[in-house]
Amino acid sequence: MNNREGKRERRNTPAEVSEFKERIIKIRRVAKVVKGGRRFSFSALVAIGDCKGRVGIGLGKANEVPDAMHKAIQAAKKSMFAIQMKNGNTIHHEIIGEFGAGRVFLKPASEGTGVIAGGAVRAILELVGVKNILSKSMGSSNSINVAKATISALKNLRVPEEYMKLRQKTDDEPMD
Repeated sequence: MNNREGKRERRNTPAEVSEFKERIIKIRRVAKVVKGGRRFSFSALVAIGDCKGRVGIGLGKANEVPDAMHKAIQAAKKSMFAIQMKNGNTIHHEIIGEFGAGRVFLKPASEGTGVIAGGAVRAILELVGVKNILSKSMGSSNSINVAKATISALKNLRVPEEYMKLRQKTDDEPMD
């Protein structure tokens, strides 16, 4: 569709359909005190995932909430990674993730248990696609530290085949 000047017109198409789901974990208003008073800005913590084993989190800061959210979503897309799940609905083994003073304990659960988690941990686990899991957040209750500790735990998960390879390498080495 061209107009008289040869420029293309934009069509009214529906918004781009993304394969990822987004979840806003926390939006904070931050005040900076200056000579004339307070200057407010915003930080947004967002998790993004496809519910099939891929997830990422991002933190965005800006003077307006939509700008902070857009930055956070872009950061989350850059930080995405994949995990392998057991039977497609839980993790393979227990693990503790740490970041700062935040610690998160994740434990696989049997079918029908559901996601037993709260706050940032629940948002991330649901976006990664885990259906049955137990969790406990220990230490800091700061949502940024808890979210990063959850990501740390998920990144450190190993499948049984990886452990078998590691064991075979150590068994092959001669003992002194």
